[in-house]
Amino acid sequence: QVQLIESGGGLVQAGGSLRLSCAASGRTFSSYNMGWFRQAPGKEREFVARITRMGGSTYSSDSVKGRFTISRDNAKNTLYLQMNSLKPEDTAVYYCGAYTSSYLNVNYWGQETQVTVSS
Repeated sequence: QVQLIESGGGLVQAGGSLRLSCAASGRTFSSYNMGWFRQAPGKEREFVARITRMGGSTYSSDSVKGRFTISRDNAKNTLYLQMNSLKPEDTAVYYCGAYTSSYLNVNYWGQETQVTVSS
């Protein structure tokens, strides 16, 4: 079992920055690949970025590429999402997820954190 708790969301103006954190407890954090996902009002949850167990490989969706950076600190059992140049369309509830095989099949979800970008 892995418990995930997000933090760092909030209200920011367009062009601003936020850093989300996802603190993990329970089974070994480094055993899991990790990802960030988001769900905007009236839309389905979508993939944002993912990172492999040791952090050696990352991948971001086209909508955030060049603006968002995913990283992890296995010594601190924490996942991060640095979000720069935020746009109003980034407004969503953000989730972190832990998975073993595919980011399409997340094993454990965090509880969510709200990000609101004003224009």
